[in-house]
Amino acid sequence: MDFGDAVKSGFVRYFDFVGRSSRSEYWWWTLFVFITGLVIGAIEFSLGLGTTSAYGPLSGLLSLLTFIPGLAVLVRRLHDVDRSGWWVLIIFVPLIGFVLLIYWMVIHGTHGPNRFGEDPLMVADA
Repeated sequence: MDFGDAVKSGFVRYFDFVGRSSRSEYWWWTLFVFITGLVIGAIEFSLGLGTTSAYGPLSGLLSLLTFIPGLAVLVRRLHDVDRSGWWVLIIFVPLIGFVLLIYWMVIHGTHGPNRFGEDPLMVADA
């Protein structure tokens, strides 16, 4: 999956917490949100919006627009490594939770179908 497909998939599958997402879909989506946040932050800074201690209105809007699809692609990525979406709550365990989630986002997904659906890489090749 390339950058454009991942961004499109993120918005098309806005509330879709079922199925699987490949590593590339997750990381391209993450890169999109990061770069968009930098651009919007630069725009807000140049316009004098926001403060050093708080987000500006455009950053808040970006957060609102990307929170649910970001969570959905994270859950689908957990499904790809054969983990329940509820594992996202491990982020609340200081340090260990963050490291474990990053590990799961980096490793290869389950080859072939698993309990959450078909392998997204095999479906894309078909």
